[in-house]
Amino acid sequence: MFEFLRYEARKRVKGSLYLSLGMIALAAMIVWVYPSFRDSFQEDELLDAYPPQILQLFDVETMASLEGFLAFEFYVFGWVILLGLYLAYSAAGLIADDVDRGRMDTILAMPVSRPQLVVEKFAALAVPIVTVNLLLPPVILAGGWLIDESLSVADVFAVHLLSIPYLFACAGIGLCCSVVFDRVGIAQRAALGITFGIFLAESLLEGTGYEFLGAVVPMRYYDPNNILLQGEYDFVGVAILVAITLVLVLASSAWFTRKDV
Repeated sequence: MFEFLRYEARKRVKGSLYLSLGMIALAAMIVWVYPSFRDSFQEDELLDAYPPQILQLFDVETMASLEGFLAFEFYVFGWVILLGLYLAYSAAGLIADDVDRGRMDTILAMPVSRPQLVVEKFAALAVPIVTVNLLLPPVILAGGWLIDESLSVADVFAVHLLSIPYLFACAGIGLCCSVVFDRVGIAQRAALGITFGIFLAESLLEGTGYEFLGAVVPMRYYDPNNILLQGEYDFVGVAILVAITLVLVLASSAWFTRKDV
């Protein structure tokens, strides 16, 4: 059992390390440049240079502290957007790549059910998701210590731990695209477009009469600002993200089971 899970997980180890190194480099650069912003601007003067639409889009609350600077420059941009897009893009190739390359008939000739194949391939994405979230917190904390800025250890680990269900939900969007489209390029472009599109929609609809439309959008339930600035952990949001992921995986399994390949 779990042969496909083990195989897919092994394939992703090296890429997960490269991904983590890239995110570590980005985090280190942001922490390194923070003192120049801290010493050049009083309170939140820097925010005056940004258009209100950008502040709303990226949910910027403050840049007068390292926590606020990290929330905006690293977690909202690097985690919510970039990493979310990466997981959606990666998941979009899970099934579509084998179909596109003509390998799926051979795979399905093995003693494996279609739902099992979908679930095991999806579960292998735990390798990059968990790896990057394990390696980053010590770097963030060490960087804050090097520039004489204290960060809450609990909050830094929480912002990464609570991002895991969010990233799985983004991957679930890619998985749906992977079973709907037979061409891997189309599936990946669709996953990127849908994931970024719902991020924009959720940000722009906030505070309007149409805010209820974002109730099923993963981005609503993961807010780095609340974790780093207020120390608030949204466990209800975590449960909703888990539910969203399960629905997406089950829907993908059902679609692929009934699909001709």
